[in-house]
Amino acid sequence: MVTVALDAMGGDHAPRAIVQGAAQLSREDADVRVLVVGDPTAIGAALAGLEYDPTRLLVVGADGRVEMSDDPRVVLEQRPECSIAVASRLVKDGDADALVSAGSTGATILQASRTFQRVHGIRRCALASVYPTEARHGPHKDPFALILDAGATVDATAADLVGFAVMGAAYSSVISQIPSPRIALLSNGAEASKGTKAIVEAHRRLAGSPLNFAGNIEGLDIPRGTVDVVVCDGFLGNVVLKMLEGVSDVIADMARDASARSLQWRLGLSMLGDGLRQLRRMTDWKSYGGAPLLGLDRVVIKAHGRSEARAIRNAIKVAAKAVRGGLIAKINDGAGALALATEQSS
Repeated sequence: MVTVALDAMGGDHAPRAIVQGAAQLSREDADVRVLVVGDPTAIGAALAGLEYDPTRLLVVGADGRVEMSDDPRVVLEQRPECSIAVASRLVKDGDADALVSAGSTGATILQASRTFQRVHGIRRCALASVYPTEARHGPHKDPFALILDAGATVDATAADLVGFAVMGAAYSSVISQIPSPRIALLSNGAEASKGTKAIVEAHRRLAGSPLNFAGNIEGLDIPRGTVDVVVCDGFLGNVVLKMLEGVSDVIADMARDASARSLQWRLGLSMLGDGLRQLRRMTDWKSYGGAPLLGLDRVVIKAHGRSEARAIRNAIKVAAKAVRGGLIAKINDGAGALALATEQSS
């Protein structure tokens, strides 16, 4: 059984939606136990009236939370028993196998970095996030690929980008079950000479690595899904993902506006019904669970701050799948193989 420590106080809809997601999963998956961490009174109120398995959902008390508007460093110093800190310690002490939070991204990254150890050979952490694509990926034909970093390391060196590639390949192989994921650097041209100095140097290193490196791709390739893993620094990755999310919201708003205009518009939209439903499914971030924080020796999943129950349920499932698939061991192996290849070529 995989045990997941869940920060019940983090997120826009905490603790209600967080608790609901854990309760749903407790009735569905006999191989996952969730430690719901937070204010016992608030959690108890959220559980009232919900059906759940008490053997697979346990409440662990904590004092306080980190609000989205808080300075994470200040609050984590002032509230050492807050929900994200207690949940992280449960994982460190071996009482849980993975950490899930929909709370402050800064607080989650900072607390996890303070609590857990860095994977040997990995310099900087990365948030990896999925995004919808036209192509299908892996044996299950998933309509999404992976991009990292999505905001943990804003200014990445060539060595950081290579580390991101190793971690992205490991995550894609475990979660999407792609034996040899295609990796690419996001740049302003497909040529090896295009991009910043860090991108050019990372291209050189990855070209001689054991990874399945496909070279550089441009922004227009992202929605096409020409590769399984896209590597970039955290500044660019975060901008790209916010843009994709914004496009999805705009499409939904345009469809609602058109439907309200006239009967003719509604008839036209009804004829496009299957295609629009497929598009909504592809761009629905709630079904993807969350973004893994890679580079640490424990599994950490950062769920979207706006997560409702379904997104939390899926984030817990992704965390459990990463643990069962030996994600950390695969990252260790990938970093070791890359170091060996670099040593042999030098």
